[in-house]
Amino acid sequence: MKMIKPIVNLSKIIDGYDTFVFGFNGVLFDGQNILPDAATCLKKLAILGKKIVIVSNTCLRIADIAALLDKGGVSPAIFGNIVSAGEILHYKLKAAQNEYAAIGHRYFHLGDKSDKGVFFGLPFEEVSAVEQAHFLYMSGVPSAETMIEDYRPLLEQAVNFGLPFVCAGNDTSCFINGKLGLAPGALAEAYAILGGRIITLGKPDTKIMRYALEGIGETGKIVIIGDNVATDIKAAALLGNDSVLVSKGRHVNYLGEGYIPDVAKTRELSSSYDVSPDCVISAVRW
Repeated sequence: MKMIKPIVNLSKIIDGYDTFVFGFNGVLFDGQNILPDAATCLKKLAILGKKIVIVSNTCLRIADIAALLDKGGVSPAIFGNIVSAGEILHYKLKAAQNEYAAIGHRYFHLGDKSDKGVFFGLPFEEVSAVEQAHFLYMSGVPSAETMIEDYRPLLEQAVNFGLPFVCAGNDTSCFINGKLGLAPGALAEAYAILGGRIITLGKPDTKIMRYALEGIGETGKIVIIGDNVATDIKAAALLGNDSVLVSKGRHVNYLGEGYIPDVAKTRELSSSYDVSPDCVISAVRW
């Protein structure tokens, strides 16, 4: 396993890279607000002329991410590209090709129903009962305290009806109002274990990363910065790019809250995924 270098500030490594690819939830955003230190870091990178990209497994559409950035004092104009699983899912549903061609038009929305952005402007209908639906959809859970068991009866019912489970992103945890909670990928995993068919998209799919980088021209040396070993760090490894793991993100319960990241625990965590970051930082800061 390669050496993992602990860093306190991202400024320590900026000279070695031309393009910085960030995750969103847990990296720049805590489920409620853009993190102030991350906002400062992004603006410093832009001043230095670095290319900045966001690739996120969130169900949010690009316009929603841009609005959150703007609210947090970061101009969306500094980004060469913003790509989200929610935006990609929207266009796949619109195109209705391949596995999306035969899923039907009626969906039962599990969990938090406030975000329906992926269906905006598309001929889909939300129904109030599983037996009326052609497929399940999940954008998020209502609170960080929500458990998989809360949804098990609905999942079992949907399996019996043979409904596919569609979700943007395959993350199993995310930040909800500053707290770590379930992400749709956790429910999708549970559904698959019950024997259901799942349709997910997002990192570590290298096609999504390549798509995000295609539109920015010459990339130079790339570093991928994320908080999930299974998605961000794995995607970087598959592409042959360097990576930085944010320890106070998805893996905070294992890696801890320390200002200086725990390299030994990072190495232990990485060994279970068979990929390692080049660096580990507790949070994105300049």
